[in-house]
Amino acid sequence: MAEVDTHIEFDPLSTGSLRRRITSKAIIYGLLVLFSIYYLAPLAILLMNSMRPLEDIVRTGFIDIPSSLSSQYWVEAWGTFCIGGTCEGVSRFFMNSLLMAVPATIISTVLGLINGYALSKWRFKGADILFGLITLGVFLPAQMTLLPWAFVLGSIGLSNTISGLVLIHTIQGLSFTTLFCRNYFLAVPDDLIKAARIDGAGFWRIFRRIILPLSPPIIIVTVIWQFTGIWNEFLFGTVFTSGANQPITSALVAFSGSGTGVRAYNVEAAAVIMSALPPLVIYVVGGKYFVRGLTQGAVK
Repeated sequence: MAEVDTHIEFDPLSTGSLRRRITSKAIIYGLLVLFSIYYLAPLAILLMNSMRPLEDIVRTGFIDIPSSLSSQYWVEAWGTFCIGGTCEGVSRFFMNSLLMAVPATIISTVLGLINGYALSKWRFKGADILFGLITLGVFLPAQMTLLPWAFVLGSIGLSNTISGLVLIHTIQGLSFTTLFCRNYFLAVPDDLIKAARIDGAGFWRIFRRIILPLSPPIIIVTVIWQFTGIWNEFLFGTVFTSGANQPITSALVAFSGSGTGVRAYNVEAAAVIMSALPPLVIYVVGGKYFVRGLTQGAVK
């Protein structure tokens, strides 16, 4: 006789009468809809104002039904709006952020994987102390590192450069990437490593053949965490760069002082959405893997 699948999906609202279940679900879904509206309303207002004529915004305010919509303000924000004496829009600063965030994310993730692997599977005397010192950076306020970084960047000639920001974010991110990867690799059975070592595999071969194939969840978590944090970072970009070398988050401040005395709210709104798009796209694409990676040990 064929086996009958008796598995029933757990439903926390399945207890009680039908009327009670319907009422509970209605309340929960109603609250979820309200919270969604609360969080998405600023984005919707910003998006709408990025396509409204400036005269319309000045006359009726930010929250009103638009008389017309146009994408020309996005084009202006990207390529022709004047910031700090140059009329290149945010395209240059957007590229600066890409040139800063992508290398810093890749390098800090790779180094975090190697650190986590060494500290969890090739333990040595003082490994716990070293791990504690590395993760101390998680709790260290960024403001405390400004003076040391100013000295370092000045000494090696990387002041006011994108390369200097890449160096800062790589080092600053090592605490998080090492913490994530080390805790994740603790869940990998030690017997796998011992068996590989008996077969003659060394540190790097085990890393390539065993550790990396088991690491996609934590790599996705680390990449999303690092990229969004580096892209949205404001303090280091403002303090250590100026002019055409600023990332987009720092350059957005210049929008409020374009020199003409007139606030182009529609162009500013378009520029703000542009600056927020890369982290949003990455999170939308890898969001489910991010949650899965967290539940598989990233924050144990």
